[in-house]
Amino acid sequence: MNTSTLIQKVWNFCHTLRDDGVGYGDYLEQLTYLLFLKMAHEYAREPYNRNTRIPKRHDWASLRSKTGEPLEAHYLATLHKLGQGTGMLGAIFFKAQNKIQDPAKLSRLVQMIDEQSWVGMDADTKGDLYEGLLQKNAEDTKSGAGQYFTPRPIIQAMVECLRPAPGKTIADPACGTGGFFLGAYNWLTRPGAKLDKRQKEFLRDATFQGNEIVPNTRRLCLMNLFLHNIGELEGEPAVDRSDALIAEPKAKVDYVLANPPFGKKSSMTITNEEGEEDRDALTYERQDFWETTSNKQLNFLQHIVSMLKVNGKAAVVLPDNVLFEGGAGEKIRRKLLDTCDVHTILRLPTGIFYAQGVKANVVFFDNAPKDGRVHTKGVWFYDLRTNKHFTLKTRTLKHDDLQDFIASYHPDNRHERKESERFKYYRYEDLIARDKASLDIFWLKDESLDNLDDLPAPDVLQQEIIEHLEAALLAFRDVAASLPKSAPAAT
Repeated sequence: MNTSTLIQKVWNFCHTLRDDGVGYGDYLEQLTYLLFLKMAHEYAREPYNRNTRIPKRHDWASLRSKTGEPLEAHYLATLHKLGQGTGMLGAIFFKAQNKIQDPAKLSRLVQMIDEQSWVGMDADTKGDLYEGLLQKNAEDTKSGAGQYFTPRPIIQAMVECLRPAPGKTIADPACGTGGFFLGAYNWLTRPGAKLDKRQKEFLRDATFQGNEIVPNTRRLCLMNLFLHNIGELEGEPAVDRSDALIAEPKAKVDYVLANPPFGKKSSMTITNEEGEEDRDALTYERQDFWETTSNKQLNFLQHIVSMLKVNGKAAVVLPDNVLFEGGAGEKIRRKLLDTCDVHTILRLPTGIFYAQGVKANVVFFDNAPKDGRVHTKGVWFYDLRTNKHFTLKTRTLKHDDLQDFIASYHPDNRHERKESERFKYYRYEDLIARDKASLDIFWLKDESLDNLDDLPAPDVLQQEIIEHLEAALLAFRDVAASLPKSAPAAT
């Protein structure tokens, strides 16, 4: 079976299951369990003969030998048993459940996976298939998976500017389904990149370090990496199932590429004796943080700084409020400008994220020695937002749309940059003199305000209106969540 036929077959079966109410996310989970078992089965045979640590009573052969209700019962038992394992095995099957209620369709899915040899398949083919399903899952707004999916052109541009080197460590404290790791992996294995044996092993086993607090998302991330030949079947997972903000990082890294979760407030849900739920603001008491705050993005920014080695480099997607917010936001910005070299901010357009109402930027900065000196000399701003119109369907953001930014960034030597219409330089002295040390800077004129004959297409305008309303709603929710709860009226 050729590649395109296989991909079409997997997609068609996904659509069949959707008719039964099985969404992309549930389909992806079941595909992950079965693919992992089938690949482990292939690795256990000639010429690999590897010890996969999967019990014979719950391996692929035992699953393949059954159909109908016996298959369903055995599948449930297998998921439960493997979820008790350690290492990569236990991580993939942690709290695994069967979401395919029709035994006949489960049998068909097992048969479809069994027909194909997966270990020998090109990593790009396996990876592209899985990435495609992840993107479809992100597009399904009901699933909420869009919050874990960063547009791939943005990731590619961030990686091309940062240019991670072989033999260096790369971290993402909120890694979702692993998009940044794969972007860096593709850069490190690009045509013309010559890695020696040691560098290849380091890339597979030691380059990537991540956190993902949601078990199902972590599972998808690990499988996504595994299908791209990152990580080992018998090894420890590269992604911890934990809240990265709880404690200081265990180890420093060379690079951080990240898009921390949207939403300003860190919170936890508390259920009282009556079964009523309430959300309490969650603050992290960390000695290494500059400020204590319940603002999630400000906490992630502080955490990312703490993760970097001296002279380590970061590229982080952050919402607009991080650039202008007062209080803890202002204090953290001033500290960041002083203790790190914040050198570039890319103002991203609206309409490119699956999570609605997001206005965001990519902030590039390098860590620096703690020597008491100010390390930011000035910041270059690239405005990709003003007079730029994108949507998720009819006018999607492409890598070509970021080519001018990458060229302006000048990855070969960022000290040889030149100003242009969209690329401007602001001195440190001028930035800290601004109200609240705001980095929320625009200089281009919005042409749509003057030229009514040259408005964007109706669908673009509609999407922009939705974005603005969603952004306002998110801001209002943050304010409402911070208000004290009123006591119930006396009766």
